[in-house]
Amino acid sequence: MNTEKNKNLYYLDDLSNYEVANEDKDVRGWNVKDNDGRIIGKVDNLLVNKATERVVYLDVEVDKSIIDANHKPYSQSAKDGIHEILNEDGDNHLIIPIGLAQLNLDSELVFINEINHQTFAETKRVKKGSPIYRDYEIIILDSYNRDKQAQEYEKDNAFYDRKEFKRKT
Repeated sequence: MNTEKNKNLYYLDDLSNYEVANEDKDVRGWNVKDNDGRIIGKVDNLLVNKATERVVYLDVEVDKSIIDANHKPYSQSAKDGIHEILNEDGDNHLIIPIGLAQLNLDSELVFINEINHQTFAETKRVKKGSPIYRDYEIIILDSYNRDKQAQEYEKDNAFYDRKEFKRKT
């Protein structure tokens, strides 16, 4: 059940007592490029796990080229004949685990070297500001890790100990 009690993530813009740490770069407003150097969107916000007190996702407003590709969202469960995951009108944001991002400070760009444009176009999107729950996080990780075997995901905050959430230095 998706309730406030089950909520793991909060948008940084909504947390008045939180800010980007001095040693980190605030990437909101920066363009995001895929592994082919194509712009896939712009960082609109950051998603924070309050229990671990760290940013775990970039909230990206996707480029029109992602929406225009009009791909159906990828799902591990689609292999079993279940096709309930859809992108609806107005779904123009997606989340990217912070550990997949590499920053170019000089050009103020975020590079996602492990994912291509088509994968982003096939990833389930959400409306701006929508609550993000674990079921959506799992859909995202499955979409980005689709070449790997089905994975088991931790149900508690150990979920954010995965390599996808380890910031690159």
